[in-house]
Amino acid sequence: MLYYLFTYLDKAYNIPGAGMFQFISFRAALSTIVSLFISLIYGKTIINYLSTKQIGETIRELGLEGQMAKTGTPTMGGLIILGAILIPTLLFAKVLNIYILLMLFVTIWLGLIGFLDDYIKVFKKNKEGLAGKFKIMGQIVAGLVLGSVLYFHPGVVIREQVPEKKVVVKPGALTPFEQVKDHNTKFRVNPVKSTKTTIPFLKNNEFDYAVLIKWIGHDYRKFAWLVFIPIVILIITAISNGANLTDGMDGLATGTSAIIAITLGLLAWVSGNIVFADYLNIMYIPNTGELVVFISALVGACVGFLWYNSYPAQVFMGDTGSLALGGIIAALALIIRKELLIPILCGIFIVENLSVVIQVAYFKYTKRKTGEGKRVFLMAPLHHHYQKKGYPEPKIVMRFMIIGIALALASIITLKIR
Repeated sequence: MLYYLFTYLDKAYNIPGAGMFQFISFRAALSTIVSLFISLIYGKTIINYLSTKQIGETIRELGLEGQMAKTGTPTMGGLIILGAILIPTLLFAKVLNIYILLMLFVTIWLGLIGFLDDYIKVFKKNKEGLAGKFKIMGQIVAGLVLGSVLYFHPGVVIREQVPEKKVVVKPGALTPFEQVKDHNTKFRVNPVKSTKTTIPFLKNNEFDYAVLIKWIGHDYRKFAWLVFIPIVILIITAISNGANLTDGMDGLATGTSAIIAITLGLLAWVSGNIVFADYLNIMYIPNTGELVVFISALVGACVGFLWYNSYPAQVFMGDTGSLALGGIIAALALIIRKELLIPILCGIFIVENLSVVIQVAYFKYTKRKTGEGKRVFLMAPLHHHYQKKGYPEPKIVMRFMIIGIALALASIITLKIR
């Protein structure tokens, strides 16, 4: 909102400094600062309120060292994260940008689903929370809306190959129909609708989902949504659940999400800037640079929440935060056409997810074959396996985060290793 206000003041009254709001970097910095302020200052107030109302976590006995000492720790701390994301975004982002609107929807919708799950656990004293089928349905709705908008909305376009000329973009002129200048020559950036995405590590690194249904005939591109939208739903569901499963140790999901968010911020920056996209020879996606403001708020929210969520945690994010964080990360990757990087960038979430799938599948298989179920891991998700082996919780969290940093660096260097 402040973007529109200061743009008006700059044009109407030429107020000194008002033009700074034209720069994404300036608004992103403000977004980070305000997000940190909300999560650190008002976060403490919310934690005290949750403690006063005895909105604490009920811990199920799993035989883990120090586990029962966490009983009664305030939960639903994801409200801090959501507030620290939404308020700075509404203040500093171009809220009419289609990508910002999508991210606001995903954040609120999945946050609401997580809140219902936590509410049932805390106030209805039901340890199972919201039924799994309703969680999945909610994630499917999020993926359906996101996929449909990305496919059908006329404002969602890409520039497959940016001009080979070195261009100088005038401030604020990053919309797909804006003219940019190269010395005295004018030309127009021609946006196109596309279902292409980026393949890591390959030189000709673009893959079109439409080719998966090329067998149906000449007009196969008209039906590309039959492939694209289900893929979006699958990714949203998988990463949202992966973040939820990772949220089992103090600071683990929060720290990992912050690392992923910083990486996505960098990728969004270069994908939404015609000069950087040209230099790196990557897909230019107009208007995605605005996502940097949202991502800055996300990073600030995670770092600020980590202040209270690090070991020993003063508050848990609960499903209110974890489901939303996973969905946000998946949506950002899809919007900037970097979803094929998810197995690398979100490797922690993927492995945590797979460990549960493998554990359950193997247990059922061996029980059916031998009458006695066997396990691959001492306990799933994977972080509990190492906890069962005797590793201290802070060491497990720190090592997982180090791995997360390595995966983030590997994701960034895919920009040049092709």
